[in-house]
Amino acid sequence: MKEYWSRRIRDAVPYVPGEQPRGRTFIKLNTNECPYAPSPRVAQAIGAVEPGDLRLYPDSECRALRETIAGAFGLTADNIFVGNGSDEVLAFAFQAFFDPDRELVFPQISYSFYPVYARYFGLKARMVPMGEDFSVDVAGLLHSQGGVVLANPNAPTGMGLPLEDIRAILEANRDVVVLVDEAYVDFGGRSAAGLIPEYPNLLVVHTLSKSRGLAGLRVGWAMGHPDLIAGLRCVRDSINSYTLDRLAQAGAQAAIEDVDYFRETCRRVMATRERTARGLEALGCQVLPSQANFLFVRCPGREGKDVLDQLRQRGILVRWWSDPAISQWLRISIGTDGEMDALLCAMGEILGQ
Repeated sequence: MKEYWSRRIRDAVPYVPGEQPRGRTFIKLNTNECPYAPSPRVAQAIGAVEPGDLRLYPDSECRALRETIAGAFGLTADNIFVGNGSDEVLAFAFQAFFDPDRELVFPQISYSFYPVYARYFGLKARMVPMGEDFSVDVAGLLHSQGGVVLANPNAPTGMGLPLEDIRAILEANRDVVVLVDEAYVDFGGRSAAGLIPEYPNLLVVHTLSKSRGLAGLRVGWAMGHPDLIAGLRCVRDSINSYTLDRLAQAGAQAAIEDVDYFRETCRRVMATRERTARGLEALGCQVLPSQANFLFVRCPGREGKDVLDQLRQRGILVRWWSDPAISQWLRISIGTDGEMDALLCAMGEILGQ
């Protein structure tokens, strides 16, 4: 019954996350989680939190964590906003910077939370068509009246734009916010964070869920001009001033400080990604070039949903969308070498090789 629901949500179509299975054991390659545990320093830092301190509210300013993030990117703490996962940070940004009477633009095939946010917050949004090769149409993102949202590298394709294109988008949209969602940038892309001193309209969003193996901790952050950070804080403090608990702040800070572990994790994921891509291509699959911790894959002559179902029967979960533009494609997260070997073996069986 929806009779008690607000009109705002009565016709809402919420985001559908990837399956989190219960009971049966699967090889989970459907939600882009890191195949490796986070830095050992994370557990140490969380364990060092005094239990008695949990009776007190956490630091709502997250000062220590913000200073750590700022140091990693050559910025100041005033350039940093942290939240309960990058999805929350993105939701705050949609509320803070985009107006209902001005058209927001983002690529047609991208993170499927963007249109959900746009509808929920009552925003006008135009989805810019992709190229035939799923490339982002940079020209279609220029001269927006209401703002630009861009995942770079893109999801679910994994393809990235060079910084020259990001700069062109910023130059052509100086009067509106350009939000660059860099959830996957650590796997081969180049961050736009270095452009923040030049462009007060640039907001760059990161997460600990992918490259630092902390999807379960729920920590994300935004980087931008202090005026943008103040806008995010205004939204946050109008909803919940304490979005990040003491344990999450301690663990996140430790993960960012362990640079060597972070780099080695990324290196391992990228090496496995390239080996898996070659293996899938050898089976006759089409694989898009990826700068993320996943591959976008099509098996010519086979229905994407059919391959999805057959992989599931073999105990392997991948991601599929019913959108006709990408319904022949699967997004396959990068797991351990052993998990990807199992995937390649299963794909060989399915494709009759």
